[in-house]
Amino acid sequence: MQTKTQGKAIVVSGKRKRAIARAVIKPGKGQIRINHTLLDNYGNKLSRMRIMEPLMIAGDNLVKNVKIDVNVFGGGWQGQTEASRLAIARALVAYSNDKRLEKEFLEYDRNLLIADVRRNEASKPNDSKPRKARQKSYR
Repeated sequence: MQTKTQGKAIVVSGKRKRAIARAVIKPGKGQIRINHTLLDNYGNKLSRMRIMEPLMIAGDNLVKNVKIDVNVFGGGWQGQTEASRLAIARALVAYSNDKRLEKEFLEYDRNLLIADVRRNEASKPNDSKPRKARQKSYR
């Protein structure tokens, strides 16, 4: 996990497959933006709900007093959603410096704080797919 401090702002990153999200958390009024779009207007309902999970676990006390800006690129919409969720959860833990919140995140879903490192397997030379071998002809 990469964490950088810029004055009172904390910058945290999260990855999922090919998607990379950078979250900047600083004191504010509870505004959450993803790629310069308010969370209420971002993506589809499923992605919004997945991104809101760490916010709901953290509670209104913390979320209402911070501003979170997430910049996410690469991958598909689900990978971007998971990367954003990871970055937001890590940012909330880094900002609050609360071991209890970290424990709650880990108990709810380990992937809130720990990245899933699985990636696509590369295709092998002269084969059609990563695992499937070429068909053999005996005659």
